[in-house]
Amino acid sequence: MNLFLYLDKGTSVHRLDPRTKLFLMLGSFMAAVLFSQPGPLFALLVVLLVYGALGGSLENLWRIWFLLLGIAIFSVVSWSIFTRGSTPLFWRVTWEGLSFGIGAAIKIDGMIISGLIFLSTTRIEEIVLGLIRLRVPYQAAFAFSLGIRMVPTIIGTAMTVIEAQRSRGLDLESGGLLGRLRNHIPLLVPIFLQTLRGTDQLAKALESRGFGAPRERSSYLEIGFHAADVLTLFLGALTLGAFLIIRFLP
Repeated sequence: MNLFLYLDKGTSVHRLDPRTKLFLMLGSFMAAVLFSQPGPLFALLVVLLVYGALGGSLENLWRIWFLLLGIAIFSVVSWSIFTRGSTPLFWRVTWEGLSFGIGAAIKIDGMIISGLIFLSTTRIEEIVLGLIRLRVPYQAAFAFSLGIRMVPTIIGTAMTVIEAQRSRGLDLESGGLLGRLRNHIPLLVPIFLQTLRGTDQLAKALESRGFGAPRERSSYLEIGFHAADVLTLFLGALTLGAFLIIRFLP
């Protein structure tokens, strides 16, 4: 099972400079926070899906579809109940609250999809190098990349511990919801200890290799802006400009 999000494909999006993809992701976040109405946010979602299709990264959506669906349902239900409006529909739900809830669901899911496309089309090494070229300190860029790496590592550790405990007779499926939660409590200690051990080994490995030494670092990878990056950034700026015009013009 591949726990990492990156998909090794040769699409045009993969070949873009990591800084270009980072700017596009930040631009999509900016466009998302401009609106609360479903219409413009749905248009932004369509743009993101087209962008993801060009990068061949939409297959990763199936890995988190339950998360996206859960966020959408929770947003629509909660905002529909607690947001006041002047056009009642039923019970405490108003048309304004329902519209705001749908917009919030599309906004949050759209931002998650934008980040997913970025991680699906950009290697971690490219992200680090791109941040360094943007004058981000190496330690901060490395910490960011380490955080991305540690998530699948911890998940892999948890899956290994679960399989090991199951082979020793631990029943995780019996009982109701609370019973299953109690059955998972014994897994927390070995997962926590394995994570601490891995962190300690990583710290020793970094120290033995002179991490943080005050010298200029070289990189095996080479990145740079090309014609495709310029064109992509131009189209991204036009799209963001269109959303700004829709938002602020009467």
